[in-house]
Amino acid sequence: MELLLADALAALAALAAAALSLITIVAHITATKMPNLHQHEEEKFFVNAEGKKESVPSIHDPATKELSVVVPSYNEEDRLPLMMDEALDYLEKRQKQDPAFTYEVIVIDDGSKDQTAKVAMKYCKKYGSDKVRVLTLVKNRGKGGAVRMGVFSSRGKKILMADADGATKFADIEKVEEALRNLQPWPDQMAIACGSRAHLEQDSIAQRSYFRTLLMYGFHFLVWFLCVKEIRDTQCGFKLLTREAASRTFSALHIERWAFDVELLYIAQCLKIPVAEVAVNWTEIEGSKLVPFWSWLQMGRDLLFIRLRYLTGAWHLETRKSN
Repeated sequence: MELLLADALAALAALAAAALSLITIVAHITATKMPNLHQHEEEKFFVNAEGKKESVPSIHDPATKELSVVVPSYNEEDRLPLMMDEALDYLEKRQKQDPAFTYEVIVIDDGSKDQTAKVAMKYCKKYGSDKVRVLTLVKNRGKGGAVRMGVFSSRGKKILMADADGATKFADIEKVEEALRNLQPWPDQMAIACGSRAHLEQDSIAQRSYFRTLLMYGFHFLVWFLCVKEIRDTQCGFKLLTREAASRTFSALHIERWAFDVELLYIAQCLKIPVAEVAVNWTEIEGSKLVPFWSWLQMGRDLLFIRLRYLTGAWHLETRKSN
């Protein structure tokens, strides 16, 4: 009996090793060697408040604003106004208190099928295209791809990623700014501060089904085991980066959909860019594009592929300018 059990365990171990080897080979062969930084001709321009086309700036140019706020938006005509009203109210008040503070908000319309771009353009016309810009992507790239396009078109010394649903209170930017300052001195002017919902985890579990709670814990384990060990909440869409850190990490980013945050922080970890995590206020807003089972399955696959592709050398940490 013991001999049969040992044989069965050995067979299972061999099967698991073979499966892992096969997955590793598939991950390596199917990897896009360099990040997809292609920019369609139409994406090299934005429409200003007067309805005229202007060339988008580049992350490789010197900064001309204190802060850039990048807002990825896909079919967000209903949720975007609340976020924009709150953000612009805060930013305008801050600028009145400190005239040296300058900002821009970049809304990236990620191939939306609704009136997202039209809604965003109302703010461009109200505040002017120096403060609010709308970049319209030719086709849907995914959240990571949209954020990257916004980052590459930013003018700020610091760049904030903020979700279009307004789930995080915008005034919490002061918390991530303080966390970023506390990381000084920044090596090569690179540092990242992440907003975090980890402190709310127990409350959220009480409102979730057992299945969704299991998925959440499974995802957190995979993130910790495969990629990022220091940050508890990698997925909060409220992250502040220095211009140099944004340029370095997003130039190396491959993942364009939900798991892009994990690769971003994995890159930062490999490059020894200091990263801080700070608790922020967060409220779940209806209308999430995340489909619980399939999105988590896709993210789990992406996490495994991130790890395997960097380990096997299919992906390298190197920068490349957008074309």
